[in-house]
Amino acid sequence: MAKIDDSVKKKVPELRFSGFTDDWEERKLGELGSVAMNRRIFKDQTSENEEVPFFKIGTFGSKPDAFISRELFDEYKLKYPYPEIGDILISASGSIGRTVVYQGEDEYFQDSNIVWLKHDDRLDNKFLKQFYSIVKWQGLEGSTIKRLYNKNILDTDISIPSTIEQQKIGSFFKQLDNTIALHQRKLDLLKEQKKGYLQKMFPKNGEKVPELRFAGFADDWEERKFKDILKTHSFRSYLAGVSENGEYEVIQQGNKPIVGYSDGEPFTDYKDVTLFGDHTVSLYKPKSPFFVATDGVKILSADNFEGDYLYTTLERYKPEPQGYKRHFTILKNQDVWFTENMEEQQKIGSFFKQLDETIDLHQHKLDLLKEQKKGFLQKMFV
Repeated sequence: MAKIDDSVKKKVPELRFSGFTDDWEERKLGELGSVAMNRRIFKDQTSENEEVPFFKIGTFGSKPDAFISRELFDEYKLKYPYPEIGDILISASGSIGRTVVYQGEDEYFQDSNIVWLKHDDRLDNKFLKQFYSIVKWQGLEGSTIKRLYNKNILDTDISIPSTIEQQKIGSFFKQLDNTIALHQRKLDLLKEQKKGYLQKMFPKNGEKVPELRFAGFADDWEERKFKDILKTHSFRSYLAGVSENGEYEVIQQGNKPIVGYSDGEPFTDYKDVTLFGDHTVSLYKPKSPFFVATDGVKILSADNFEGDYLYTTLERYKPEPQGYKRHFTILKNQDVWFTENMEEQQKIGSFFKQLDETIDLHQHKLDLLKEQKKGFLQKMFV
């Protein structure tokens, strides 16, 4: 790739594949094609057990909850507009601008809410897909309109190079998207594995030992309520006095570190404590001295609980989000099973700590790839 000199005022991207020098052409999407959509499907034409999936705006890009008959699908596909393989379907309501590439499956889409640009050969679909990820739809900037009308799409500006250059750009981003998807699948798999381990390495209701256990441990686990185990530590909350370059991290509700605090006495006895965000039901294991920024954060510890094991136990038994109910109250009344054997606690805590570190590493790689893609999009499009 070649970087373009900013001083050269040409209608070209900052970063470009070698061998291409022509200006990109400014067009409107309406000059290159027209908006198409499937024939309207009425509610009484759908069911929960027909043969062909029918995607409404609420299930677009996920699992369908409605279906149409094979007979109706074949008739409408023959008589009315239908996407070709590679066409980019767009959500025109709800979360506007979400895209799905049509892969050739037998499926039908909700008219006017899910549309696509039926264009000529001046546009490459892989290039168009990436353009949609950075597009500024005409007429929607600063608007409170929650719908993408055909006119918005057709009046939207697009700069395009030759189809050969479009294909190179599209293929580059497709490969990058595949890499991102691969890392996402690995991350999702690790998170699912962790869920499974949390279930199997703690006893099920009515049982006294877990299904999966480290060798050498045979004692029954204890059952109690969290309120009989947990200790809540009070600490002054700081709502002012923070700075970007402070000495200590400051914890806000939701348990996400924010800017540092450079004055006052930090909470230093943090080795075996866990922070519990009351409304978000998220956990945070502090690794350095910290201050608490809001009263929605609880500082928790438990006698005879190793720190990583306490954190894992809280993860296993934390309540599901329920709006703005007081989740700490729910947590305190939760029945929990635990081992009093400190060696077993340490093994379990270390196992999940290592698993969390692996998950964090994959998350970091994924975030980095997404940032790299964002940078490429900014530099490789006009």
